[in-house]
Amino acid sequence: MPGQTKAETVEGVQTPMTEQEFKKRDANWVLVLFYIHVYVLGTYAIYVTFTSASWSTILFTGLISLLGVLGVTVGVHRLWAHRTFTATAPLRVFLMLCQTMAGQGTIYSRVQAHRFHHAKFLQDEDPYYSKESFVYAQLHGNLLNYSKQQEQMLLNVDMSDIASDRIVMFQKRYYVLLYIALNVLLPLNTAFQYFGESVAVSIFVSFWLRSLIVLNVGNLVNSAHFVWSIHKGFKPTDSNSIFFITKSFWPQYHYMLPHDYQSGEFGDYATGTGSTMIRVFAALDLAKELLTISSVAVRNGLTIAVDTKRPIVECIEEQRKLQQSAMPENHFLNREKFM
Repeated sequence: MPGQTKAETVEGVQTPMTEQEFKKRDANWVLVLFYIHVYVLGTYAIYVTFTSASWSTILFTGLISLLGVLGVTVGVHRLWAHRTFTATAPLRVFLMLCQTMAGQGTIYSRVQAHRFHHAKFLQDEDPYYSKESFVYAQLHGNLLNYSKQQEQMLLNVDMSDIASDRIVMFQKRYYVLLYIALNVLLPLNTAFQYFGESVAVSIFVSFWLRSLIVLNVGNLVNSAHFVWSIHKGFKPTDSNSIFFITKSFWPQYHYMLPHDYQSGEFGDYATGTGSTMIRVFAALDLAKELLTISSVAVRNGLTIAVDTKRPIVECIEEQRKLQQSAMPENHFLNREKFM
């Protein structure tokens, strides 16, 4: 029949599916209702924070919010999604617990979605609508189920390294229990039991306000390129390649060369909290093999790409690997010399 290009199995019978149905994304109403509660109750929680909450509760909520963000940025994004460094088992356990407190789903699902986002960046299939707008990337894309087309494409995302990580797979198996314990009971009970807060204040501040903060900051991992006014066709005014050499204009640099532990999620390079914490973990021998790219390696790669007509990213990656093998293991302690 005209327009029927795909087929879907329903109770063992193949039924034709139009191209529009194949690409359609339906609302995930559980998430829609949750986000409505997060925004309404989280906003009200700001008022509760200033009028009723104790300083102990405010500081504790700030601490566990930071831990949740750390689990998303350093854990899901830089460690598991892009493999910008390796981590010992204790550090992976710590980051797994932090990511669970973010309440954004399992590490496995978030890594798969983010790798898919990179693979389809600025394409129609990107689940976070990188061709559309900030609101679409920040909010709308997180409230929809995958289309049948996207579900098939997700199967092509290489997750073998994640599937072999026992800590990630443990979290995936027991996520509901971990979520209840770490994301609900721990913050509510701490404020109520140890800081003398009422049940209402504990719920509003320790749960809803924290959820409002962590969910929105965590979602910026996939939408920050809109915040920094980076869009398709954007180029720096002085040179088409200056953002590579200086590592400014973060989104272009990150989406072209994602395996750099110093690329901050929010527009910074090397100076953000995530980069600093990775260096602290490395100094404690908890993180190793920190991957980065010096400006010299980038310039050499650009020169080779121009001379040989080879792909820019391929040439830069080649130079990065050569440089990485020559750098000492503790190069992160002297960034001015090696970067």
